[in-house]
Amino acid sequence: MALLQISEPGQSPQPHQRKHAVGIDLGTTNSLVATVRSGSADILPDEQGRNLLPSVVHYEAEGVSCVGYEAAEHNSSDPLNTLTSIKRLMGRGLDDIKRLGNSLPYDFAADEGGMPKIKTAHGPVSPIQVSAEILRKLAGRAELAFEGMLDGAVITVPAYFDEAQRQATKDAATLAGIKVLRLLNEPTAAAIAYGLDAEENEDTSAQRLIAVYDLGGGTFDISILRLSKGVFEVLATGGDSALGGDDLDHAIANWLCSELGMTHDLDPVEQRVLLETAKCAKEELTETDKVELDILDAKLVLTKDQLHELVDGLIDQTLSACKRAIRDAGVKVNLIEEVVLVGGSTRMPRVAQKVAELFGRQPKCSLDPDLVVAMGAAKQAEVLIGNKSADDMLLLDVIPLSLGIETMGGLTEKLIHRNTTIPVAKAQEFTTFKDGQTAMSIHVVQGDRELVSDCRSLARFELRGIPPMVAGSAKIQVSYQVDADGLLNVSARELSSGVESSIEVKPSYGLTDNEITQMLQDSFSHARDDMRLRALREQQVEADRMLEDLRAAIDKDGESLLDTTELKCLEVALDELQVLRESCDDHRQLANQIESIGKSSEDFAARRMDVSIKQALAGLSLDEALDK
Repeated sequence: MALLQISEPGQSPQPHQRKHAVGIDLGTTNSLVATVRSGSADILPDEQGRNLLPSVVHYEAEGVSCVGYEAAEHNSSDPLNTLTSIKRLMGRGLDDIKRLGNSLPYDFAADEGGMPKIKTAHGPVSPIQVSAEILRKLAGRAELAFEGMLDGAVITVPAYFDEAQRQATKDAATLAGIKVLRLLNEPTAAAIAYGLDAEENEDTSAQRLIAVYDLGGGTFDISILRLSKGVFEVLATGGDSALGGDDLDHAIANWLCSELGMTHDLDPVEQRVLLETAKCAKEELTETDKVELDILDAKLVLTKDQLHELVDGLIDQTLSACKRAIRDAGVKVNLIEEVVLVGGSTRMPRVAQKVAELFGRQPKCSLDPDLVVAMGAAKQAEVLIGNKSADDMLLLDVIPLSLGIETMGGLTEKLIHRNTTIPVAKAQEFTTFKDGQTAMSIHVVQGDRELVSDCRSLARFELRGIPPMVAGSAKIQVSYQVDADGLLNVSARELSSGVESSIEVKPSYGLTDNEITQMLQDSFSHARDDMRLRALREQQVEADRMLEDLRAAIDKDGESLLDTTELKCLEVALDELQVLRESCDDHRQLANQIESIGKSSEDFAARRMDVSIKQALAGLSLDEALDK
């Protein structure tokens, strides 16, 4: 008699009954891919048994010549065609990249959409194309290990990646032929990898606060999470999408330039030689107190104390972001029970030392900081692909910056505030400004300042076909939807007619260097000025409305309903309001003038109302008037 093997749903050992899913950490310096086997996350190595894949692509005239370790060998000999640290360019415009200074030895060109392209021997290539090559290589590792096709992947991104950077990452995956199950924030992936929510706790109802400090090659993230059984809730996130280990290398390289007396503009080969030397020195000083450097026919000595002087300012920038995230989360630093270190740059003892001083406890680093993000992504992929019950894990992530809409006067009306849990949908009603208005321009912005000019423009579209009505009568509902990947869709609908328009927000590039952090800092430091400017803009909009409405009324009924003195007084008051609206910077003074004109024009408004009623009732009997 044959014995039948029975398995729980999703737990069958038969390969054809399981879907092939992976977690991918697309890093600035190194990338890697992981999957879940026998309940635990494993890194998938290459044929030589190497876990990491250097995020490097080399181009020749015919196209891509190699990716990874082989490409990295061309770093010094062919720097213009060997593309590294490409993650720093994802979702950025050409002007943004120029602000990186001479840290990238490339020649750039821009296409019509504003996306930068790097000039290579093969021709111009975009950061998305380069990232796609890295992702394609990782997918190849997975398919070799599975001996079959890849069904989907969770790809990690810095928590502080904005809309454009997330979309660029998703586009790269699509170009590589990978189905994206989820874009997952790197700190959240690290928490999953550690299984922090599953750690035994005597009080099963207790909630634990965790800080995940993630300093990679090109980005920095800090996330404050509340963990309970099976639930990862991100309370606040912060960081800098243009600060990482590369910047520490550049600080050392600048010191080398100074010591060597290199005052001229460096050519690409010299830049790469200095950066490679700086990186090696940084790594050696994790184990020793000093390192001897033999570079460009000169011998130099760099001590650990000198290294600290060079990098402490950069590390302190990350600690400032940590303090802001703690404030945003509404918690005290002493209530944070665990601090997790993620990212290769946290291998520097100085980083761990300063993080421990801030949080008052030794950080957790039992897992390899280079591998932990991919491992967490693999566990999430196992859930999303259906191999493991979704009941085992719930992720509640947040958006890093507020999403809003431009209103009259160049003001930002925030619909979804920063650190709101995603996915999320919010709607708000707006109305028309002018009589007979049949169209409305929708301007989507991102940022936490009060004025649109201080925020980042994401997209514009128009809602047309609004029925002509009196100003303020139309009801336009604008809806924002942010999915689990942090990507935004916007729609606008006029409620009485059902006319609708929508847009998938897909900007061609994202925020500039340090801009996200700077935007948040500005939102705090300029809060009082912003509120004053907002109040002034609101009164200016009200003044414009009054000027337009009253002047239209005077043109129509002024001579018939007002005597010469009344008409003259009202016209003078409107002229004074016009001058005040253009020159005054005190919203209270403007509001007082608007209120004064409102009172002085009440009789005029009442007379116009009487005339309208008489005209409407003219020729009607009492019964007909009552019915009307």
